[in-house]
Amino acid sequence: MMTRLYSSTVLGVEGVEVEVEVDFRPMAEKRTFIVGLPDTAVKESGQRVETAIQNSGLPFQQGIFVVNLAPADLKKQGPGFDLPIALGMIAGAAEKPLDASLWCIIGELALDGTVRPVQGILPQVIEARRMGRKRIMLPHANAYEAAPVHGVEIFPVSTLQEAWQLLTSSALPAPFTAPQKAGDISEANVDFDEIKGQAYARRAMEIAAAGAHNILLSGSPGSGKSMLAQRLPTILPPLNREEALETSKVHSVCGLLKRGNGLVTQRPFRAPHHTISDAGLMGGGNNITPGEVSLAHNGVLFLDELPEFRRATLETLRQPLESGHAIISRASGTMTFPCRFMLAAAMNPCPCGYLGDRRRTCTCSPAQIARYRQKISGPLLDRFDLLMEVPAVDPAMLAAAPSGECSASIRERVVAARERQQKRYAGTSIRNNAALSGKALHKHCRLRSEGQAILLRAVEELALSARAYDRILKVARTIADLADSSEIQDHHLYEAVQYFGQCLPSSLKDP
Repeated sequence: MMTRLYSSTVLGVEGVEVEVEVDFRPMAEKRTFIVGLPDTAVKESGQRVETAIQNSGLPFQQGIFVVNLAPADLKKQGPGFDLPIALGMIAGAAEKPLDASLWCIIGELALDGTVRPVQGILPQVIEARRMGRKRIMLPHANAYEAAPVHGVEIFPVSTLQEAWQLLTSSALPAPFTAPQKAGDISEANVDFDEIKGQAYARRAMEIAAAGAHNILLSGSPGSGKSMLAQRLPTILPPLNREEALETSKVHSVCGLLKRGNGLVTQRPFRAPHHTISDAGLMGGGNNITPGEVSLAHNGVLFLDELPEFRRATLETLRQPLESGHAIISRASGTMTFPCRFMLAAAMNPCPCGYLGDRRRTCTCSPAQIARYRQKISGPLLDRFDLLMEVPAVDPAMLAAAPSGECSASIRERVVAARERQQKRYAGTSIRNNAALSGKALHKHCRLRSEGQAILLRAVEELALSARAYDRILKVARTIADLADSSEIQDHHLYEAVQYFGQCLPSSLKDP
């Protein structure tokens, strides 16, 4: 007797439907064969499933079980096939025909029949809906993760026995529903009002947030670079539903969704250590998984102490920053992960950190400073829209200066600027000013003759690249949006240019 059920696996950050065919032949010997390009975790499921069935007191006979996972040319990985395989084996042993065409069944089994959670539920449920499966049977611990997907009924189970009763019942219980939590930026435990002084740096962070621009902060230790970067997510617009689903799929595949939360509700902030590997940053491994750039999708990737990262690792960022995708090619296949993120980075002006400091003397030799700066290539530096020097704060100001403007107030202006951009780019794939390129850039960033002359003179005097020319235009467009101006005025250009010139941080000038 053969039973056909439907399950799913994850390929990259997308779900792929898998047919689980179980054929049973009563015989004196007991054997289980699993075919269809299974990985080690799937191959081991045979003995795990048999033990779980017997310990659950469900029908089981001696015989030959052949389990086929189709399509056969797709590698199947993970323990999520345990539950559909077990249900197919029970149906075969009980000689009970099943019509499971409406079901997608996912779950790992413990030896006592308990159904354990699996990673990557969200993209699998989305794929099941696309394939026309109306009901999803999954582990109870994964219920909240699947709840945000509309158009399917979620039936969580805790044991194999409960799953069998649900699949064979003529009257189904009410499907699982969960209230969705709205994203609340006030949950963050940091705020811009904690930063005193640094008016220019705060302005640069606001511009970066309003246009989704990459920003590099340079300054001596203790000047507030990390504090500024850590507060960047608090002034970004909240995630819309599409962005929340995109972000949550990546976190679901990596097993990072918090239990009880169906979606990521706040923009990610990822700050990997400078010892991170290429695979850790971009993605990879034996079973290719997303890296930090994808975990920062729709949020912020912060690289503190930028020159301390390996240069080869930093160079891998260049292509994803332009395309918004990380393409990982291995012998086992090629995966494409989304990674549209804001890059924020911080660095000291020299190895000791005090080059140009008014109160402390730099102890680095010219050779040391040169080696330190060579860790950041020109092409990578060219991908930062704003270069901001963060000077040390006068101690007297720390005691006397009032608290700065709070994040909520800044965020209102940022949201208003983003809304202007969404209205301007409606009907296109462009989401913000940082994504402008080609014809769209020249269409939406037109300059008058005076502005054109200002920009050309700045590019010539500062020896900027053609990419920097375009990035000044994008930053000027964002500054105009913050001022609610339909046109880029001369003073908008002057402000944009200063982030490339003064404009270069002291760490990037000759010692």
